[in-house]
Amino acid sequence: MRFLFEDESFSFETLRAAGFANDGGADLGEVVTTARAIGEGDEEAWLREWRATAERVHAIGTRALAAGHRVSAREALLRASNYYRTAEFYRRDDPATDPEVKLLSTLSRETFATAASLLDTPVEAVRIPYESTSLPGYLFLVDDSGTPRPTIVFTSGFDSTLEEAYFVIGAAALRRGYNVLAYDGPGQGAALREQALTFRPDWEAVVTPVVDYALTRPEIAPDQLVLLGYSLGGYLTARAAAHDHRLAALVLDDGLYSYYDAHTQLVPPFLREWIETGRDDLADPVVGLLMQGSTQLRWALRNGVWTFGAASAADYIRRTADYTLDGVAHLIDCPTLILDAENDQFFRGQPQRVQAALSCPHTLITLPEAEGAGEHCHMGAMARFHQITFDWLDTTLTPTPRPTN
Repeated sequence: MRFLFEDESFSFETLRAAGFANDGGADLGEVVTTARAIGEGDEEAWLREWRATAERVHAIGTRALAAGHRVSAREALLRASNYYRTAEFYRRDDPATDPEVKLLSTLSRETFATAASLLDTPVEAVRIPYESTSLPGYLFLVDDSGTPRPTIVFTSGFDSTLEEAYFVIGAAALRRGYNVLAYDGPGQGAALREQALTFRPDWEAVVTPVVDYALTRPEIAPDQLVLLGYSLGGYLTARAAAHDHRLAALVLDDGLYSYYDAHTQLVPPFLREWIETGRDDLADPVVGLLMQGSTQLRWALRNGVWTFGAASAADYIRRTADYTLDGVAHLIDCPTLILDAENDQFFRGQPQRVQAALSCPHTLITLPEAEGAGEHCHMGAMARFHQITFDWLDTTLTPTPRPTN
């Protein structure tokens, strides 16, 4: 499915930005007018035009807030946050030191924080103890009653941010009576940008302290904790659930069994062999040539080098081999929903491998292109994703009545 661009990556990321319109993260007219000023594959124009839109909408929100128009301010600042995130997306030459990356990501966080303070439901910025530091998070609450409620612990993916969680799952969960605890883990959002924490395959080391923190909160029902993983989070949360058995349910959006296989399924055998044997002197020049012809591959490998703390593209690909459910999937014991996208360009075939490896009660649902839900993580069909997920959760978390004699 192509949306406003023929370039596969530009199309997908524009659809992603636009899809968050469901919960106030975009206005379709703003998306269309921004996209039409960007040439196919022109990463400089992408940054320039999305930044200009973000700044304009940010200014609208600032003026509305100063004038006391709370709702208008909130709506504009939510959109600005998403647009700043989108603007920064392809800036990956040297993101660890790039002042543009720092500025745009900071503005995305700041505009969201202000918008969150204007929501009609309670939101609390939290710090979750993690090893010798802490992870940033948000606790989105249905209300301020203190009533223990089912709660989604949300883990994002390879390029997501904490603020994106509100559009992906937060607003939809609140409407249905679920709290959401979202966080940036190593390799993600502010944990990467501000603390230089990079991804790790043993994600139970991340989720365990997050669950520990969740269980200190009286608003969170301890027997109704749901772990939801988004994109790469589909592997991370499955790995964590294999080791932490305090979960009532697990949702994988989408299922990911082997991150390495997902990367190398289309790689020529000789290149895969060079990567596996550490012949980066041979592999990296070939990978560099492949990157020149693909926006998607160029972005993914540059982002991977940064988020994994790798020395090169070949080193990054090699490191992904540790991100596998081999030998651990059978340890997951909670009911599990595995989502699949019919035309997933990243994880094709992976949800089925997860399903085959599970021994716990599980359900695999493939969302089709015919419903507009066939893209990775069902971008552009967030309402359908929410309906499938929460209907399954409502059924799964509701105790089956015992027959009476």
